[in-house]
Amino acid sequence: MFRRALLASSRAASSSSRIIAQTPSVRSQFSPAPLSPLRAALPSRTRWYSDKADTTAKKEGEEAAPKSETKKPEDAAESPSNGEAELKKKLEAKEREAIDWKDKYLRSVADFRNLQDRTQREVKAARDFAIQRFAKDLVESIDNLDRALTMGQEKMETKEGKEVNADLNNFYEGVKMTEISMLQALSKHGLDRFNPHGEKFNPNEHEATFMTPMPDKEENTVFHVQQKGYKLNGRVLRAAKVGVVKNQ
Repeated sequence: MFRRALLASSRAASSSSRIIAQTPSVRSQFSPAPLSPLRAALPSRTRWYSDKADTTAKKEGEEAAPKSETKKPEDAAESPSNGEAELKKKLEAKEREAIDWKDKYLRSVADFRNLQDRTQREVKAARDFAIQRFAKDLVESIDNLDRALTMGQEKMETKEGKEVNADLNNFYEGVKMTEISMLQALSKHGLDRFNPHGEKFNPNEHEATFMTPMPDKEENTVFHVQQKGYKLNGRVLRAAKVGVVKNQ
């Protein structure tokens, strides 16, 4: 079977070759002509291209380059100057802005410190003079004790040969001790009493109720204290009522 197939294929190939050989070679006008064997045998030609045009272009480029290079230094000199001027302007603007912000900062710090100092003073004043109204009311009671001591002292002055009343003396000592203890307690809270007898008249601390000439005393001197004065933490709570010497 294999041999038969080979014989059949060989026969078909030989018959087709004969048919092709018998058919005339018809070439249309558009079909290309077959190459001759001589032309096919010749080696393929190679074309060589010169680089003259490129060298000339390169020379022209090189000639143009120096011209452009000659212009570049001027442009480079101008551009840095413009850049430096802009940088200087920006730097000056930033310096002015920094000075402005520094001034604002210093002002805000100064305002804050002034606020702190003012607040501290106000707090201290509120703490020191919180008992001002209470002290004014309490001063009247201390004045009554002082008046009682003054009257008791006058009563205790006896004539020669008479004994001092023991009960009156004990009463006087008790009132005096009460006044002393009360003044000590008030002094712990900043309330102090002052007696300006014999001092120079001070209008900030003294209130002159009357004036009288006294040749044996110095001018403008306190010679009589009608009512003692009081100070609360260094501030005059109540001025002392006094009599002042006025010789002229």
